[in-house]
Amino acid sequence: MSGQTLTDRIAAAQYQLTGSDMARGVCKATTHEVMAPKKKHLEYLVGATNATNVNIPQMADTLFERATNASWVVVFKALVTSHHMCVHGNERFIQYLASRTSLFNLSNFIDKTGSHGYDMSTFIRRYGRYLNEKAFAYRQMAFDFTKVKKGADGVMRTMTTEKLLKGMPVLQTQIDTLLEFDVHPKELNNGIINAAFLLLFKDLVKLFASYNDGVINLLEKYFKMKKGDCKEALEIYKRFLTRVTKIGEFMKMAETIGVDKNDIPDINYAPSSILESLETHMNGLEDVKGGKKGSPSKGSPTNNVSPTSTPAKSSNAVPTLQPPPGEAAGAAAAAAAAAPEPVEDSLLDLDPLSSSGPSGPSAAPTSWGDLLGSDAFSSPAPAAQTPAAQAPATADGGAPAPPPAAGAAAGDMFSSPAPNLSSTTPSKMDSGAIMNLFGEPAGAEATPLRPRAQVPS
Repeated sequence: MSGQTLTDRIAAAQYQLTGSDMARGVCKATTHEVMAPKKKHLEYLVGATNATNVNIPQMADTLFERATNASWVVVFKALVTSHHMCVHGNERFIQYLASRTSLFNLSNFIDKTGSHGYDMSTFIRRYGRYLNEKAFAYRQMAFDFTKVKKGADGVMRTMTTEKLLKGMPVLQTQIDTLLEFDVHPKELNNGIINAAFLLLFKDLVKLFASYNDGVINLLEKYFKMKKGDCKEALEIYKRFLTRVTKIGEFMKMAETIGVDKNDIPDINYAPSSILESLETHMNGLEDVKGGKKGSPSKGSPTNNVSPTSTPAKSSNAVPTLQPPPGEAAGAAAAAAAAAPEPVEDSLLDLDPLSSSGPSGPSAAPTSWGDLLGSDAFSSPAPAAQTPAAQAPATADGGAPAPPPAAGAAAGDMFSSPAPNLSSTTPSKMDSGAIMNLFGEPAGAEATPLRPRAQVPS
């Protein structure tokens, strides 16, 4: 079939009688001729989209009407013309398409008039889906991925994490729909499908540039994201790797329709080490949440940060039990005669391999809950007291605090095996390490607790 048919001439005459030159131009661009829409008709329609007195909805509705024709030629040319308007026309055209609830309903289109029409119907359905997805992406993002600024200061490189995680799946879906066109070189055998493929190729080049910018931005923000965002970003990057090969194959096919080889971008594949680094970081976040990571936890002797729930206090705040004034002398003699027994699992002896001296005086909680709630648990304790710190007498005759009587309670709290610190710390912990454990500044010298002097009444 060559030249305009009688139906084409009648339709053009009808639009001319109604005074709609724009509708007549649409009819001229979508004739039954098996050839791409003529350049002069496309240029006229592009210029019409930039005119202020042109009804954009009327132009789009005329194209939708032509897309309902029974001939695959008219329908295919209507799609090519619509795509050309989206790319080269005023942005008002694609804005109107994005505002519509329905666009090209061609999911069941088929032309059974001949074998050639039957084959082309498959590509018409795929092409219609892509144009619908292109308009939907504009509705989601309020911009066209093919027209945004590219590069280091482009839209996708400067996008925030929240918008990036929202926009990348939309962009991926649009690219997937374009790649579903899936045409082979031998099927590019007429001017209409060649024109459609060329428009798709130009879209893919621009979409991939935006896609690449988005992935770069994603990788730059990846190690600062939360765990949920990291998981989503990792899936986006994995999908990106699977699409790169298909994108390269689609672009190479452009040589078969006369695209210069220098106009086809070369795609460099990302090294596998990037994916390994991302997965390692993600696994680390999961291990931290599950408590499986081998990093020091709160309360560990290798952690210099004090637990937030038990702030450190000065040694003056350690509670002591004072004997009655009348029994001061007797208590002093009893304390001197019987030295306190060392507590095996006390707070002072965190290393089961090291030997520690007798513990200093402290309060005697009666249960685990009392021990956690008392100030004695949050106060720094000396590692091993010197003989001077164990002297029972004081300068003014006061009596020291009685020895701890709740060794069993402390032992219950630490009844589980103590952590083996021999692999990470010396066999004996110095006082500075214990002070760091309970929140004192690192490097501070531990001062042994001395018994508080009892003021005679």
